[in-house]
Amino acid sequence: MSSGPVGQKRGVWFVILIGVVTFGIYWLYWVFKTQEEMKKRTGEGLGGVLGLVVWLVVSPVSAFVIPSELGNMYAGDGKEKPVTGLTGLWLFPFGIFVIPAIVWAVKVQGSLNRYWDEAATPAAAAPSALPADDPAPAPASPVPAEAETGEEPTATDT
Repeated sequence: MSSGPVGQKRGVWFVILIGVVTFGIYWLYWVFKTQEEMKKRTGEGLGGVLGLVVWLVVSPVSAFVIPSELGNMYAGDGKEKPVTGLTGLWLFPFGIFVIPAIVWAVKVQGSLNRYWDEAATPAAAAPSALPADDPAPAPASPVPAEAETGEEPTATDT
C-alpha cells in the first residue's frame, strides 16, 4: 500500500488546453510534477528529474512509462489498474494525432485524479465496521426508568 503524500489533482481539460496555449511548455512541467508526485507516493518509479529527461530525450517512452507507473500505484493498493503501459499506444506515433493524444491525456490524468481522490479520503473507501442491516445501538436514556413509566419510586426502590 502506498503511504507517501497525496499528489495534486489537475483538471483534465486544463492540462490539455494550457499545454496547447503554452506550446507544450506546460506539459514539461506536468511530466516533472506527475512523475515526482508518483515517486513520492510509492517510493518507486522514475521521479521528476529522470522522468523529464526521458520525456525530452525519448518522449515516446514516457507515453508508456507514466500510465504504467500509475497502474502500478493502483495495483499496489490492491485495486484494478485503470491504465497500463499499453495506454501509451494512444500517443503512437509520437502524439502527432490530436484525438488519440486527447484520449491519452483524459485516461491518464483522469485516473490520476481518481487515485488522488481515493487516497485523500481513505475512510470513505474503507467499509464500515457495522453491517449495513445492523443499526448502531441506541444511546442510554438520561431519564431514569421510573420517570419513563410515570410510577412513583417505592421504599424498596431507593
